[in-house]
Amino acid sequence: MDIYKCLGIGVGPANLSLASLLHRHPAVTHLFVDKKPKFTWHDGQQVPGSALQVSLFKDLVSLADPTNQFSFVSYLHAGGKLYHFLNAQFENVPRQEFRNYLQWASERNSNVAFGEEVLSIDFTDRFRIRTSTRTVLADNVVIGVGNTPYVPPAAHGKLGATQFHVSEFLKKACCLAGKRVAVVGGGQSGAEAFLDLVARPAKELPRQVAWVSRRRNYLPIDDSPFTNDFFMPCYSDYFYALDSKARSTFLKDHLLASDGISEATLRAIYQNIYTHRFINGATDLVALYPNRAVMQIEGSTNGWELTLRHNDKPDLISLLRADVVIWATGFQAVRMDFLAPIADRLEMKESEYCIDEDFAVPWDGPADRQIFMQNAARRQRGLADPNLSLLAWRSQRILDRLLGSRSTPQLPSFIQWNGHGGELASEFEGV
Repeated sequence: MDIYKCLGIGVGPANLSLASLLHRHPAVTHLFVDKKPKFTWHDGQQVPGSALQVSLFKDLVSLADPTNQFSFVSYLHAGGKLYHFLNAQFENVPRQEFRNYLQWASERNSNVAFGEEVLSIDFTDRFRIRTSTRTVLADNVVIGVGNTPYVPPAAHGKLGATQFHVSEFLKKACCLAGKRVAVVGGGQSGAEAFLDLVARPAKELPRQVAWVSRRRNYLPIDDSPFTNDFFMPCYSDYFYALDSKARSTFLKDHLLASDGISEATLRAIYQNIYTHRFINGATDLVALYPNRAVMQIEGSTNGWELTLRHNDKPDLISLLRADVVIWATGFQAVRMDFLAPIADRLEMKESEYCIDEDFAVPWDGPADRQIFMQNAARRQRGLADPNLSLLAWRSQRILDRLLGSRSTPQLPSFIQWNGHGGELASEFEGV
C-alpha cells in the first residue's frame, strides 16, 4: 500500500489551497482525493453576472505564499489574459472566472485525484484509508468535504422540477415565461437568483417573481474596513480563545459581515424593479416579502401554496401561490460517515468536531498522527471559517504543523482585540 505523509479528503477550495501550498514540498508526500468525477464549485448556480464578495488576492495561496505558481494572477498570466483582466476593470472577480481558476489549479496538480470516494478511515499505527478504488496509509488526514444544500423541513419530500434548491438554478430555472416564481432566502444567492429572473428578456419573463426573506429587509453585506478585520488571522485566533457564549453572540450579531448582499446586486435589482414598474408598466411583476417566515408549503391543483407568517405580527398569516419555488436557504455540513470506525476517539462539541489552534481534532491517538478539519469549525473560528478570506492562512497553519515549523505572521490588526493597552491608557490620565 502507498504511504503518505498527508492524505486529503475532498477537493474544494479549502483542500485545494493546501494541495497548492504542499506542491512546493515534495518531501511531504501527499494525495488529495474527491468522489466527484471532475472538479466543480457551485456549478449549478454560476448565474451570469455574479461576482465574488472578496478580493482577488484571497485566492488559494497568495496571502500565504504570494509567489506560488497556483495564484490567481498566475492563472491569468498562464492564459495570456492578465492585461485583458486589468483593462476590464471588474469591480469584483466574476464568480465563473474564479471557478475556472480553481479548476485550472486542480488540473495542474498531479497530487489531486477525482473519481475516488473515501469509504472508511481506521487506525493502527497509521491511518488506513479505504477508497472506492484502493487502500492507502497516511500519517495525517485533512478533511475538507464542504457543505451540501439545505432546505427547511417544510420542503422535505417535495423537491423536483418545480421546487428546488438554488444550487440547481442553472439547470432548472429555465422556461419560466408566464409562470409565478417564488424565491425564498434573503442572502446573496437569493438576490442573484431574483435578479436573473427579473432581468430576463420580455419573452422569457415570469408572470410574477416573489422574494421571501426572514430578514427584516434585503440587507447589504458589511464590507467596511474595520469589519473586514474580522477576516484577519489575528481575529480568528482571538475568536478561538473566546468562550462559546461570546462566540455565539458574535456570530448572530455580525451575520451580515459575511452573509449580506452585495450593494451592486441590490442596486441592479432596484433599478430593474423601477424599470418594470414605472417605464414598462409591469406593476405586478415583482412581489417583495421580507420579514416573513415560510411555515409550510403544500401542493395544489394551482401549483404550490406557501404559508407565510409575519415576524413582527405573528397573527398575520398570508398565502403565496407559485408555480415554481426556489430555495436559496444556504448549506449545511456534509455527513462524514467514513469516520465511523474512529469517530468515538475524536472530540466533538455542539455538532462540530473540536479543533486545536492548528485545526487538528483532539483525540486519543499518537501526537504525531492527526486529523485536520477544514471549513468545519464556524462556531470555533468565526465568520471567516467557511469564507475564502482565510483559505491560504488556514492551509499554511496546517502545513506548518506538518513541517514542524511556524511561518512568520503578517502584522496584526490596528485594533487591540485582547483588551490590552493599559499602559497606553495611563498616558492620558488627567487629560
